Amino acid sequence: MLLGQLERLNGEAMMRDVETARQVTTKILHLIQTQEKSGKEVMSKGSSGMEVILASLEVSLLINTTSFALLLCVSGRGRRVGVFVSKGGTGVLFQILNTANKDMPPSEELMLQLHSLLAKVGPKDRKFGVKARLSGALNITVNLIKQNIQNTKLLLPCLQVLRAYSTNSVNAISLGKNGVVELMFKIVAPYSKKNTSLVALDALGALLKSKTNARRAVDGGHVPVMLALYLDWHRNDTRHRYMLIRKGFLVCLRNITNIKLGRKAFIEADGMRILYNSSTECLPVRTLDPLVNTSSLIMRKCFPKNRLPLPTIKSAFHYQLPHVPAAGPVAQLYSQPPGVDDVVDESDDNEETEADTDSENEEDEKDHGTNDDIETDLNKLHPKKSPSRLFEELRVYERFFLELSEDFQVSARTSFAHSPSPLPKARPQTELSGGSQLLQGPARRAAAAAAVRPLPLPPPSSDTPPAGHHPPHQGPGPKRGGRHSLPRRTQDLVALRQASLSRAGDRAEPGALAGALKGVKQEGSPVSATRHIQSPLLLGGIAARRVGGGGGSNWGSDCGSEGAEDESVEGAVLEVPDTALLLPLHDPDLYVEMVKGTNSVPQYAEVAYPDYFGHVAPTFREPLLDRVYGVQRSKIFQDIERLIHPNDILDKVVYDLDIPSCPVIEDNGESLKFNSQFESGNLRKAVQVRKYEYDLVLNSDINSNHYHQWFYFEVSGMRVGTMYRFNIINCEKSNSQFNYGMQVLMYSVQEAISGRPRWVRTGTDICYYKNHFARSSIAAGGQKGKSYYTLTFSTNFSHKDDVCYFAYHYPYTYSTLKMHLSKLEALRTPEIYLRQDVLCETLSGNSCPLLTITAMPESNSNDHICQFRNRPLIFLSARVHPGETNASWVMKGTLEFLMGPSPLAASLREAYIFKIVPMLNPDGVVNGNHRCSLSGEDLNRQWQNPNPELHPTIYHTKSLLQYLAHIQRAPLVFCDYHGHSRKKNVFMYGCSVKETVWQSNISATSSDLQEDLGYRTLPKILSQIAPAFSMASCSFVVERSKESTARVVVWREIGVQRSYTMESTLCGCDQGKYKGLQIGTRELEEMGAQFCMALLRLKRLTGLRNHQHLLDLESDIIGTSCPTTYVMEEDEPSFMEAIDYSAESNDEDGEPENEHAGEVHDNPDHIDQLSDSENNHRE
Repeated sequence: MLLGQLERLNGEAMMRDVETARQVTTKILHLIQTQEKSGKEVMSKGSSGMEVILASLEVSLLINTTSFALLLCVSGRGRRVGVFVSKGGTGVLFQILNTANKDMPPSEELMLQLHSLLAKVGPKDRKFGVKARLSGALNITVNLIKQNIQNTKLLLPCLQVLRAYSTNSVNAISLGKNGVVELMFKIVAPYSKKNTSLVALDALGALLKSKTNARRAVDGGHVPVMLALYLDWHRNDTRHRYMLIRKGFLVCLRNITNIKLGRKAFIEADGMRILYNSSTECLPVRTLDPLVNTSSLIMRKCFPKNRLPLPTIKSAFHYQLPHVPAAGPVAQLYSQPPGVDDVVDESDDNEETEADTDSENEEDEKDHGTNDDIETDLNKLHPKKSPSRLFEELRVYERFFLELSEDFQVSARTSFAHSPSPLPKARPQTELSGGSQLLQGPARRAAAAAAVRPLPLPPPSSDTPPAGHHPPHQGPGPKRGGRHSLPRRTQDLVALRQASLSRAGDRAEPGALAGALKGVKQEGSPVSATRHIQSPLLLGGIAARRVGGGGGSNWGSDCGSEGAEDESVEGAVLEVPDTALLLPLHDPDLYVEMVKGTNSVPQYAEVAYPDYFGHVAPTFREPLLDRVYGVQRSKIFQDIERLIHPNDILDKVVYDLDIPSCPVIEDNGESLKFNSQFESGNLRKAVQVRKYEYDLVLNSDINSNHYHQWFYFEVSGMRVGTMYRFNIINCEKSNSQFNYGMQVLMYSVQEAISGRPRWVRTGTDICYYKNHFARSSIAAGGQKGKSYYTLTFSTNFSHKDDVCYFAYHYPYTYSTLKMHLSKLEALRTPEIYLRQDVLCETLSGNSCPLLTITAMPESNSNDHICQFRNRPLIFLSARVHPGETNASWVMKGTLEFLMGPSPLAASLREAYIFKIVPMLNPDGVVNGNHRCSLSGEDLNRQWQNPNPELHPTIYHTKSLLQYLAHIQRAPLVFCDYHGHSRKKNVFMYGCSVKETVWQSNISATSSDLQEDLGYRTLPKILSQIAPAFSMASCSFVVERSKESTARVVVWREIGVQRSYTMESTLCGCDQGKYKGLQIGTRELEEMGAQFCMALLRLKRLTGLRNHQHLLDLESDIIGTSCPTTYVMEEDEPSFMEAIDYSAESNDEDGEPENEHAGEVHDNPDHIDQLSDSENNHRE
């Protein structure tokens, strides 16, 4: 009723009857203030209350301030402000502001009420800044501020409105030109109990987001002033009551340091020391974490960008390709002049994707769930109709499928372990970075053959090894009398057995490590039997060539230390556990022989102890590591200390592959010794930065300038009980499972010789964060301003004079594969058909094995022969990416199951013919690459058009599949085993037209979407029987960036519906039986065996004659509760401590980067590019 009366009074009537209008509005105001229901009625849908009040306000505000009070009350909070904005209230307020400003002087009460309401409306109106600028309100508010600097009552709402104006970048620049930045610095005051500074800092922070204003602040000399004010508040606010004001100063500094000029001014004003000291004082108080985090972010941003301490970011090893591709990263690498491959690219627009960013578009970020990478071309989502190659070209591959034509008439139980000659390949010149050439062609093979000789045990009563014998592991020492002397390190490594054994059961007295070598099973030791080896492990007959020096296994080699050896220990032997008794596929002596036949670019002449001894999986559980609160910032602060206290930094190089001869290292026992010169090893440089802290630099893939992730190196010379910190400083990925419970792996030789030969998870204070080493735009896909990331971990050592190895994941070398395949022969029974072929040779001359496994026919009758030939084929491959060693352990589990004696294995062999390429990238594995082959390219991006010279393993593997397609024998299942570094569990990627179309917005007819649901059957079975497998992480969407991967090409070109990539975590599981545990080799091998079990169950389904019944069964298995699940990049829960990843580094393939991963916020669902794997880079 009152609203109706007010509505009738609007217009001229109100002007005539001011008193009545005032009385009506006063009554309405009283009702709304005293009755919540009345306020809701005014704001309810269908009510015209807001329009009536706004109309009366426009007409009579100057004579009826009660209307304004009413408006404040009605629209004062929550949803009401939104309704007010939607009714055009913002424009009315600006109109009134202009009208009120014409009075001289303006009414202070009216201006106070107007700005109080504008301060509430501003954050709710997206076009507030534009409306303010067009209405001329900016100058009105600025003038009010200038005239009322001492009038706190009016100043506060004006500053709040100014902040809202400044969120618009055009407004911010305009206000800056009018001197508002300088005006804010006049208002921001030293420590006091007034809160004016807080609001002024909010407004100033918004203004300084503009680079123009930031430059204006720097030019005005305000950076030192800002630091001084911050320090004043920090010192005086002892009870931490004004934390928001202190945070306001830091936000302003953060915005200023977004520009290069601001960072320079910050450094010159001693900002690093000021923030470092103040933050250190804040660390004990948990509530001050926002100050510490923002300070840390500013300091890291301003930390001078440095180059990596390398002469070049190209690999330390050089391999000349037979021909260089016409375009692409490798062509760019070869075309660069020397010295320009690593440049520090200073970018003035220092990314605001850093952790502490106050995003104004959080909703937009949350809604960033679309994937622009999804394939939308329906023609590409259906298999090709015409073959890409003529059958005449493919006929040569018939010899790899003898089982399809074998008649078994000569002998029903013939041994099928012969190997046809490999397919031809180019033999390019290979050379070391130092320029020495390796043997070519037959000469090289002859030399290798000459070197492969048995490694006999030392005979009894002999003080020296047999002539010509060199124990495996490290380079020969200085020669004396035609013999190689034993490195003196061996005396300290273990209690040595002098080779004066009079009988096999002779026992030596314990040496420095009492009882360590006795052949008595110790507590917790899985191995009791022993064998004798010579130490260190050096390949007999192969000249040692140490490319870099200072390694722990280098004492007594050609690096120096001449004359230091004790003649009395020549020929000494170690008594070590005989792991061959526990590991059916492991034989140390056989491994050494396999290494001798392995070709590497650096000409490795050593064998790493873990690969020699083998790995016996521990029986104890290894849970995911709980993250210690504050660990990341404590490590960052230690890094910042280097800049503030440079005199405390040693900066001593202790290992460097780029130095042709070993660096001179004084033997004072103050430094660890490093080595990575063995198969699959990767460590390029080690720098001692503090007494117990080392920066480590990884080697890039050969013929590449990036891909740093895999590491495998040796450490010795440690002190017992001392905590050492290791920092791997040139990681590239923007996130890592090391932030989510994953630990590095360590292998202790002392533990091994004590009967516990195993890799164990180790490391504390583990974190992964962006550092101050700049990535060259050349290595970052042309993007400037990118940084490397640091993986840091701390560990101590339990044994004196131990030799320990660290690795990213459980190593599995190419020589290990050859040894395992050789041992598999021994598992064959007359019922098993096993054939090992050499598919081709790699660029460096290593053979790529191809296995065929099935069951022999029951007899040589026609029926049994026919059944044998017509078994469906399963095609498996693994290890296309060398750093994904877990794929090889899964493959090992598959192979062992297939060759096993169990009835289930026999049934599986009878059901299928298995064609297996267990290692698609031998060269990459041998040379310690992470992702590429010697061609410098990701082989899993070459399947569309592989080059027979540069990508021989892919070319010939694809040719095998093309041959099968031509003879109408395409595999029932194709699966490529991979590892995933940023996801937990094991999961699969497949291909589906329907699910790809569903996830895109393309239109398609029902005929386009017709497909068999069978692609989901195998992963669904795995989710039921394999505890590590997660169906929820599987995806069946085809993406453009994956069109040249094995999975998509085999699905599209070969027509294999069940074409998969199976990804195994490098970390652990967050569901099922292994939830909360890190994954080990036992679980990985189990996964390989479970994959076989799933194939057996799949056979029972696909063996059904009624195809429709099969579909019904598969639909029943699949159910309706398993929609396609994209794999998010950052799917981890957030931590109490913010983790700054600053996702600004490209993963692996030089593809466009994700810039929105940022920091782990309260909402952990970082909607990164939804892909089959990491940043479109995994498979």
